[in-house]
Amino acid sequence: MSLRKKIADSPRFNRAVEGVLAAYVRFAFRTSRWQRTGFEEMDACVRRGEPVIFVLWHQRLIMAPYLFDTSLGRICALTSGARAGRLAGQILVRLGFETIPMHSHTRHVALSREVLRRTKAGCSIGLAADGPRGPARICSDVPITWARSTGCRVFTVAFAERKVLRLPTWDKQMLPLPFSSGVLLCEEWQETVPRKPSDEEVSHLRHKLSRALDKITDEADHAVGQARASTEVQPD
Repeated sequence: MSLRKKIADSPRFNRAVEGVLAAYVRFAFRTSRWQRTGFEEMDACVRRGEPVIFVLWHQRLIMAPYLFDTSLGRICALTSGARAGRLAGQILVRLGFETIPMHSHTRHVALSREVLRRTKAGCSIGLAADGPRGPARICSDVPITWARSTGCRVFTVAFAERKVLRLPTWDKQMLPLPFSSGVLLCEEWQETVPRKPSDEEVSHLRHKLSRALDKITDEADHAVGQARASTEVQPD
């Protein structure tokens, strides 16, 4: 095993990286001014113990702990079992989330049972609609699957800030910078997901959710004077 891989797989090294990144996100949030809009209904659901499905584009994932008020209720994020996914998941844990890692060898039935168990216990589910590997801003079927399985209400969320650092990742992950100003937006997705949708219905709902996520994300960018990213939702 190479020295680089040994370091990357070191629990001590990973804990140190997680701690630094989580501390940075807290610092960037606390030193900036934020306007939080549209969260009243989602907060009310969580406050009364009604789990929700919380969906955003992967590009905005780093601020998820400030888009969901964990003082009101629990939320678990579905994260990749790969190294990068584990790192991102542990950063979310340090900021108040729970996680369910999705390993390639994990049976779909086992994952489904765990998600359903947690939602029945009142735990909301957080999803990056295009995660964990993209393509960017191309919604997968996963949010539709969990909306159908759990019956939970779906809320789209986004953040934008005047000063951000765009990382060289597949989705140009946005890292907030300190001493800036930004917005946190939320809007309920009003579509009804049938219990047994056809393939055509799933595709139609997926495109509708993509448009809703693009809309709220573009509204957030517009509010802080940011230009929209070049990625577009493509038809099948």
